[in-house]
Amino acid sequence: MSINRRQFLRRAGMLTALGLGGTFAFTGFRKKEVAVAAEYGIEKKADLASRWAMVVDMSKFKSEDDYKRVQEACHTLHNVPEEIGNTKEEIKWIWKDDYHHTFGAGQNKYLDEHVIEAPFMVLCNHCENPPCVKACPTQATFKRRDGIVAMDFHRCIGCRFCMAACPFGARSFNFRDPRPFIKEVSTEYPTRTAGVVEKCNFCYERLAKGQKPACVETSKGGLIFGDLDDPNSEVRKIISTKFTIRRKPELGTQPSVYYLVGGDDNA
Repeated sequence: MSINRRQFLRRAGMLTALGLGGTFAFTGFRKKEVAVAAEYGIEKKADLASRWAMVVDMSKFKSEDDYKRVQEACHTLHNVPEEIGNTKEEIKWIWKDDYHHTFGAGQNKYLDEHVIEAPFMVLCNHCENPPCVKACPTQATFKRRDGIVAMDFHRCIGCRFCMAACPFGARSFNFRDPRPFIKEVSTEYPTRTAGVVEKCNFCYERLAKGQKPACVETSKGGLIFGDLDDPNSEVRKIISTKFTIRRKPELGTQPSVYYLVGGDDNA
């Protein structure tokens, strides 16, 4: 969707004048979420988890195939084009990045060389305090009650405020129509159009069916997923008993993705 500055400001002003920027808009999204929930059975299953979270066990990612397998599972399911011709226009939901880009400055410079040089699996952090939600003028980005930061692609006007607000670079913008670059379209998830922002959604469409996220299912133990509020869940036990780190904790966004760097030896 193409929109110029004047059109955007006019639309934002109309939302404010009509009172759609506050409670009414949130209520509208709640109604939409309930309608979608009824279709996919989310209401019943989402109640079982009040705070989804993920642990990335880096000791399980030992080869290029370990990273590639996880990325392909996610991107194939969600119709994310692998190659679009321009690296600046690439779309990514889950990918690998180096230590400094993943965790930022100010870290311990005396860390083990293997840790500093190792690539890390990164994705949307589904923050407890997501700045992208606050920045979105149309509430195309919103936080569900189970902690997932979701998107309504039809409401996205392509302003990219959410991308500017996200300190983790977890969002991609479709500068061109991505569909011609998809080798085989998956019917499990809708395709997007040019002018739309997208990102990881923790596979909420699979969670609604009682399934694990695609990346978790194919990670061979490298990604652990569960309810952070459940003291008996595997993610809660790992976070409670082992030393984990999160991306840029000083920003106060409270990411729901935790990194276990030491693996089984990290007690």
